[in-house]
Amino acid sequence: MTRGSSHPYSGLRAAIATMHGKERVIAPIFAQWFDVRVERAEGVDTDALGTFTGEIEREGSMLETARTKARLAIARTGTRFGLGSEGAFGPHPVIPVLPSGVELMLLLDAEDGREIVAQRRTHANCASTVVAPSDNLSAFLARVGFPEQGLIVRPEKSEGGFVAVKGIDTAEVLQEAIHAMGTHSATGRAFVQTDMRAHLNPTRMRAIKQTAKALALRVARLCPACAAPGFGLVEQVRGLPCRDCGSPTDLIQAEVHACARCDHREERRKRPSAILADAAWCPLCNP
Repeated sequence: MTRGSSHPYSGLRAAIATMHGKERVIAPIFAQWFDVRVERAEGVDTDALGTFTGEIEREGSMLETARTKARLAIARTGTRFGLGSEGAFGPHPVIPVLPSGVELMLLLDAEDGREIVAQRRTHANCASTVVAPSDNLSAFLARVGFPEQGLIVRPEKSEGGFVAVKGIDTAEVLQEAIHAMGTHSATGRAFVQTDMRAHLNPTRMRAIKQTAKALALRVARLCPACAAPGFGLVEQVRGLPCRDCGSPTDLIQAEVHACARCDHREERRKRPSAILADAAWCPLCNP
């Protein structure tokens, strides 16, 4: 692993297309690890690629959208490197009652098209409620951390096109928005939700910071075969055998690490044959 002035990327520039202040947590990490200066690409409307409130649907996958953002950043600034960051939120895949998110971050090299990607599943401050103008919202507001956590208010059941008030961070504006959106709703009630944009969601901004650290760690690792930056985890091999019946489970058996430039791959952190999965994880023993 190489970092600092000895790294191949040391002293270069990178740009990120964001409207939501992500560069504030990403730039210090890249400056510390590689002496890479991260700047914001001015004038790029990333909301045009999709919004959390759904008025503009994201057309591609998270990876495709992050790649588009990185390309837009490079085109706008002329830097060699573009950074793209994208998030998605919903129920946890294993514990559905818990909200969770996935943050993906990509570093694109304009010279050869190489991509280095990091992805993390994180806790998400993602919550909503339906209220009438006279309802007491204090418990909900305390739970989500308002006003540090921004809110969005829209009609519970809209009678027209999309309408919403975003970026709410004061009690006065919140109350006004609930009254206004209630008048646009067939039920007279408003739908209040956490704003998932990074600059209004401290929990998400922390998750982006952690994802930036994960990306920096992968960029710092040089390929054992070609010495290119970006050697890291690309796949998890599942199928750890059940202790009772020997059938494969969904638990991780090994990791596959690969280069972002050449075709070199290695299997790492393979579990010893003595390590077996508890029958609780076996689809045959515990269907």
